[in-house]
Amino acid sequence: MHLAYPVVLSALLFCTGLYGVLARRNAILILMSVELMLNAVNLNLVAFDVWLSKSAEETLHSGQALTLFTIAIAAAEIGIGLAIVLAVHRSRGTADIDRLRDTAEGHESHEGSAADGPDTDAPAPGAAAEKAEATA
Repeated sequence: MHLAYPVVLSALLFCTGLYGVLARRNAILILMSVELMLNAVNLNLVAFDVWLSKSAEETLHSGQALTLFTIAIAAAEIGIGLAIVLAVHRSRGTADIDRLRDTAEGHESHEGSAADGPDTDAPAPGAAAEKAEATA
């Protein structure tokens, strides 16, 4: 088997994962895309390990050992990442990355705070524009 087949497949998997990380807004889909990229790296490690072991008589199979470490790190990453996403979803009600970034930067309105002055039912003029921008 030629080395080009697994390398091309790995490149396609990595590009698909990269597209998922850059284009998606849902945190769970981003975590799945990161896992896809890690699996592409694992495929490359094993493919090059097999390719290099054909030329050497005594090999350490370091590519396969690194793949096991990568799998362990990926399992820990998905466990911690999913716990964080679930905690944020429970507290904020959404797993949308753009909304979470906007609230972290201070774009959310502080309704009913003492510093705002008297309670009024009329929204601020910029509030509708901010809400439309956040949902877009």
